[in-house]
Amino acid sequence: MNTAPLQGIKVVDFTEVQSGPSCTQMLAWLGAEVIKIERPGVGDATRNELQFDPEEPSYYFLQLNSDKKSLALDAKTPDGKEILTKLVQQADIFVENLHPGAMDKLGFSWEEVHKLNPKCIYAAIKGFPLSSRYKDLKAYEPIAQVTAGAATTTGWYEGEYNIPTQSGAALGDSNTGMHTLIGILAALQQRQHTGEGCYVYQSMHNACLNLCRIKTRDQLTLDRIGYLTQYPQYPNQKFPDYVPRSGNTEGSGVLGWTYKCKGWENDANAYCYIIFQRGEKDFKLACKAFGFEDWLTNPDFNTADARDRHKDEVIKRVEAWTIDKDKNDIIKLLSPYGVPCAPVLSTKEMMGQQELYDGNTLVKIDQGGKIGEFVTVGCPFTLSNFQPTYGPCPSLGGDTDDILRQLGYSDDDLAKFKANGTTAPMPKR
Repeated sequence: MNTAPLQGIKVVDFTEVQSGPSCTQMLAWLGAEVIKIERPGVGDATRNELQFDPEEPSYYFLQLNSDKKSLALDAKTPDGKEILTKLVQQADIFVENLHPGAMDKLGFSWEEVHKLNPKCIYAAIKGFPLSSRYKDLKAYEPIAQVTAGAATTTGWYEGEYNIPTQSGAALGDSNTGMHTLIGILAALQQRQHTGEGCYVYQSMHNACLNLCRIKTRDQLTLDRIGYLTQYPQYPNQKFPDYVPRSGNTEGSGVLGWTYKCKGWENDANAYCYIIFQRGEKDFKLACKAFGFEDWLTNPDFNTADARDRHKDEVIKRVEAWTIDKDKNDIIKLLSPYGVPCAPVLSTKEMMGQQELYDGNTLVKIDQGGKIGEFVTVGCPFTLSNFQPTYGPCPSLGGDTDDILRQLGYSDDDLAKFKANGTTAPMPKR
């Protein structure tokens, strides 16, 4: 029995780079037929970006385009427009992430696609909400982060490196793709009731902002009382009128920090993260785990509010305890007492954890040829009755002839399309 949630769904994927392809790859993994439109002879920009071999597609492309079909198509030519029109008329979902106005100029805006196929769901990814003063800007990952409150609240809070810092996580790209996926799946459910597709608009800014919710919470608190007790600036420094950078503090009210461990002088990741919870029972257990029982009767530390006021002393003493211990041994010592903690893992360490190759967390895809097997991040959620299969990425235009024949075109038509630049680069003269 085929339990793929999106079996029978056809997707026209007019996206490139990361925000759009991350969304359409997930649609493919959930069972949809995804037809990726690529420029003849050029393809998705990431095919040739950050390559490890000039003759092979980059891991950047490979990690975002598994299980899709590739149609080489210049949609600017008359024949290209006709082919794309036929695809749209058969599609359940159309996804694009071109710069603002590009699809309108091409003749495949939401309004035009809706006329061609009222049941088709149209998803557009842009940099900013339509209400934004920046709505016409071309957006990249950092652009979304710096305008949505992420960069200003990330990084160190004093010294030479007290500068707005973008996150290592793709808050503006893959995160936007997952938010778009949510909108598309909601629209599919809605279509069951209305019989009609709708317009799903997702901005990178709003996807990023959604993950900065707690920072807007902090701004409200700061506006009200003028300080934030969970921040390292409290109580000894003056707060600005905006949420400042907070280093490695946990941020939600418990006292969390990143501590040096044995070998930190030579190992950039010899650290662990440890949290002191606010509850009295949890604190007593933590003190027992560390051997800090004297804190239980010390008014500077025996309440959560007191620990907020004496963060520097807490951090200094804990680090004196961690600094001569292996980060993994620390976890073994603290976790039996219920202390929230974890080692800081490099990407190398994380990808080396074999238990994560569980069919969802990390997966291996056999691309064949010179590339062979590569690792990527799998479907992040699990379904009890469905397991995605992870197939290879398509070669540029590798499915063009098959797709066109399914649309009713003859071999003579295919030859004409290649000759006139619709499905292949124009011959050089």
